[in-house]
Amino acid sequence: MLEISELSQRFGDRVAVDKLSLTVSRGEIVGLVGRNGAGKTTTMRAVMGIYRPLGGSITWSGHPVALSDRLRFGYMPEERGLYPQMRVLDQIAYFARLHGVELPAARSEAQLWLKRLGLEGRELDRVVALSHGNQQRVQLAVALVYQPELLVLDEPFAGLDPSAVDSLSEVLRAETARGTAVLFSSHQLDLVERLCDRVVILEQGKVLVSGTLDELRARSPQRLRVRVATSADWTANLKGVEVISKDPLGVLLAVTPGMDTQAVLRQAMAAGSVEQFGLETGGLVELYRQLVRN
Repeated sequence: MLEISELSQRFGDRVAVDKLSLTVSRGEIVGLVGRNGAGKTTTMRAVMGIYRPLGGSITWSGHPVALSDRLRFGYMPEERGLYPQMRVLDQIAYFARLHGVELPAARSEAQLWLKRLGLEGRELDRVVALSHGNQQRVQLAVALVYQPELLVLDEPFAGLDPSAVDSLSEVLRAETARGTAVLFSSHQLDLVERLCDRVVILEQGKVLVSGTLDELRARSPQRLRVRVATSADWTANLKGVEVISKDPLGVLLAVTPGMDTQAVLRQAMAAGSVEQFGLETGGLVELYRQLVRN
């Protein structure tokens, strides 16, 4: 397990990470969420030893992270970390060699990852000649080719088309199935919600909230979705009820303590045929907006 405890980092007068704590277990995907400057990249760089934290500790399997551990970590930085003029196959095999894989096995594993990530036929291309999406695939192959125990991925899905997102998501699920721990950051909250076992929301270097998706959903406000077969504005006379939105799927109402949902139902029925009436729990996007706003 990766354990980050009371991590602190600053750059000049700016506090980048403020006593941040989180864990990532084997076979688990943990998502880091937060606006730009929230501390996601700084935390990941501290895990990889790029930054020396000013305070706190980072341990792997119960001991302080050492170079020998980091050789078993796969890292995908947000900025491209590849040699642009190097050929794709040579590049992936080279990084495998840096992590202790013998040359024949390094080239064999590189070929396997090229096939798995949809890059067959691009072995002899230079990285600079690839599209953004294919460079992302090469970057992921570089992080995976030596079968790491921990994956640290900074915005791995940025700029990818939906099919590439789906294929890379499948790769991450397969890696966790074999016991790999995964820590990744993303601004794509719907993707985080779909992929992650736990989510950590950061703001100004601090953990605002963390937990499983079910735990986070329980903190998200409930809403009442009502769809009535009428063009009239039947909500105009509702008393003490906040209308969140109106769209072709109906009216979305905020559920507040003491709200008389039966009164809402009666008014909806008086206006026309009620096609939908039920509670919805807001997802990660709604919870994030609520937390950051407050």
